[in-house]
Amino acid sequence: MTTNSLTTSQGAGRAGDKVFSGATLAAGCLILVVLFGVALFLVVQAIPALVAPPADIQGGHGFFAYIWPIVLGTLIAAVIALVIATPIAIGVALFISHYAPRRLASGLGYVVDLLAAIPSVVYGAWGAAFLAPQISPAYGWLASNLGWLPIFQGPASATGKTILTASIVLSVMVLPIITSLSREIFLQTPKLHEEAALALGATRWEMIKMAVLPFGRPGIVSAIMLGLGRALGETMAVALVLSSGVLTASLIQSGNQTIAAEIALNFPEASGLKVSTLIAAGLVLFVITLGVNMIARWIITKHKEFSGAN
Repeated sequence: MTTNSLTTSQGAGRAGDKVFSGATLAAGCLILVVLFGVALFLVVQAIPALVAPPADIQGGHGFFAYIWPIVLGTLIAAVIALVIATPIAIGVALFISHYAPRRLASGLGYVVDLLAAIPSVVYGAWGAAFLAPQISPAYGWLASNLGWLPIFQGPASATGKTILTASIVLSVMVLPIITSLSREIFLQTPKLHEEAALALGATRWEMIKMAVLPFGRPGIVSAIMLGLGRALGETMAVALVLSSGVLTASLIQSGNQTIAAEIALNFPEASGLKVSTLIAAGLVLFVITLGVNMIARWIITKHKEFSGAN
């Protein structure tokens, strides 16, 4: 290769680097601009509800008295969903990555990924038409035998459309997300770490505790927080499964509501100040989601020294 052709090739490479660098910078800036635009829109549209007289807001006690029960309902549903889904998802991910035969593992991985592609309205229809009627007798048993606990206090819902049913549906929806991400993290564990643990006499489970889980801890946290974001913002499934009502500590009574379902059910017929109230509720959900992501980033940064990649 001549000196001129080499110089031309290097110049073209530098130009390509500059174009790619500029494109990635523009994409990053675009994300920030869109996020800022969404936040600005929510704040501007929510101001009328935030400054309106309390008597003009639904319930007659002001916006914050209106929003805090559905904020609690949103958090309760999302937390219960994660409590149910997280251990199952991590167990399935470990089975696929370290226990199942290769052919079975690839098939199970495909099925898990396929679950993530099912529309939320299908999950909601399944929860309302099948799960709720089937689980209703169990709620009656809980009310009769464990009714002294506030979370199982009766009377149990006859339809089964409760916050607990909605949480179970949400757990099924976030399960493939947490499983897929955790599986990919576990598969990236350095083989030398695994082989060293086995060579020292560790069983397969001890090797997983010593090598796989510490390596994948930041990734597991990321997967859980991504699932939490999905659970917080889910709309149609909760709207179909939950019989909304006033806030109650019981998980098996009719009642409670989430922010996303509240907006979806009321926005089509809303007008005037009601629209601003629902947008203000969306702003609250936006802030909660942003806070969750910031906490997740802090946790990942705090525990990054456990990652085998470092």
